[in-house]
Amino acid sequence: MSLIERAGLAALRRLDPEAAHGLALRALGLGLGPRGGPVNTPRLATRIAGLALPNPVGLAAGFDKNAVALHGLARCAFGFVEVGAATPRPQQGNPAPRLYRLSADRAAINRFGFNNAGMEAIARNLAGRPRAGVIGLNLGANKDSADRAADFAAVLRHCAAHLDFATVNVSSPNTERLRDLQGKAALAALLAGVMETNAGLARPLPIFLKISPDLNEAELADVAGVATAAGVAGIIATNTTLDREGLKSASRDEKGGLSGQPLFVKSTRLLARLSTLTPLPLIGVGGVGSAQQAYAKIRAGASAVQLYTALVYGGLSLVNEITTGLDALLRRDGFAGVGDAVGTGRDDWL
Repeated sequence: MSLIERAGLAALRRLDPEAAHGLALRALGLGLGPRGGPVNTPRLATRIAGLALPNPVGLAAGFDKNAVALHGLARCAFGFVEVGAATPRPQQGNPAPRLYRLSADRAAINRFGFNNAGMEAIARNLAGRPRAGVIGLNLGANKDSADRAADFAAVLRHCAAHLDFATVNVSSPNTERLRDLQGKAALAALLAGVMETNAGLARPLPIFLKISPDLNEAELADVAGVATAAGVAGIIATNTTLDREGLKSASRDEKGGLSGQPLFVKSTRLLARLSTLTPLPLIGVGGVGSAQQAYAKIRAGASAVQLYTALVYGGLSLVNEITTGLDALLRRDGFAGVGDAVGTGRDDWL
């Protein structure tokens, strides 16, 4: 990390967390931030669900909710970027304050509640996306929707022309009863509607399902079975957690989803177990803050990884450090590519 970035992060951490987040997005939109684009080597280049990725390290949804910083993000080292979540109608989300730094835990708690500008505004922003790069959209439902399952299909239909993939997000803990859609029957019906809509598109997309880390063994098996039967392209494991075990920071008891380092072990264990329940490719999310942690997720069963909260503490240069470090770890262990390493350390997490 450069001295300039270190000073910038220190300044941002003196601001309200949500204000700092907005300022970071504006800076990226103005062309500030990293240069050079995705890190790419023969070892890092990989494919998942038909998507050709220059490297397997992606940006998780939530950072750029409204797709306003796509060009700035394209200049970063990410192999792919996911924006959103998007809902059919604009939504303010939950009242502020709703984002908390847990610096002692290198974590964050948020209860945003799918705040976004709505699918029409987001589609306009996506229409101006960079030509290069792999960009996906996290699909959500309005809090007051009479048919939340239909909301996911509506956003997909409206935005698909500008996307490389889409993610069905039924695992955010910040929209009341949203996680109920992870139940076997509800999830099967929801995915059937989304997949039917996707099949009718001029260019169908890989559809991913993002799940909660708080599923028990039976629930995880149900989700794996439903997702496999539905024909989704893969599963993103995991979203934020409601667990607060072991936290030290003053804000540890705030309501919302916990992300960052405390989630790493829990999400990686679930990922490894999930990899034994489905042949679908997996994207590992939760606590990735170093090359070693990205590598651990891959060896636990992930074909790619995503991060977000670690950027609060490590800055966008962290992505370059993780990707170059991951390349070195693959080389050290004699792997010719990412795919060769997937699942080779699964037993360590079971």
